[in-house]
Amino acid sequence: MVYSVQDILIQLENYGIFEIVLPFLLIFAIVFGILSYMGIFGNNKGVHTIIAFVVGLLAVRLPFFTDFYRELFPRLGIGITILLALLILAGLFFSDQSRSGFMITLVVVAVLIAIVVLYQTFSYLGWTGFGYFGGDSVGWIIGAIIFVALIIAIVLGGGSGGNNSGKGKGGDFPLGAFWVPQGRGYDQYVK
Repeated sequence: MVYSVQDILIQLENYGIFEIVLPFLLIFAIVFGILSYMGIFGNNKGVHTIIAFVVGLLAVRLPFFTDFYRELFPRLGIGITILLALLILAGLFFSDQSRSGFMITLVVVAVLIAIVVLYQTFSYLGWTGFGYFGGDSVGWIIGAIIFVALIIAIVLGGGSGGNNSGKGKGGDFPLGAFWVPQGRGYDQYVK
């Protein structure tokens, strides 16, 4: 009997590989890595392993944790695919000087994708209700957070005093919708 890849994945899903084993391994690896990096218990790998094992088992014990992983990672895969497509387009159409400015825009897009992915996951699982306010105000809350983050980015991106018109030494030089930092190969074009 010949099995397709889809049949094998369905069989692995029936065995609980995707709902128990993979989330457990992910949590185990993250906790073990954090404990090893932080060195809270010294270089004792046995203690790190036991703590990571216990945290991993406790995490997969309840179904809402595995439901969260099952809903989050396919959406995250779509978001990463969008970022990859934008990176490919940036490589085709932007020069080296303006590509650094595009990376700032790409970070903003990545944050927006992360917010959308988390909101859709929370919404699917029914975790978006905020008591009296309900799910209608969540969009306004996210919009306000994005607005405040943009204001902070503009204020911090203005440079350190002086002339920020793009022709002085301080600050960044705006290129269309992208910000290209001075001193990275773009100074030759600024007169």
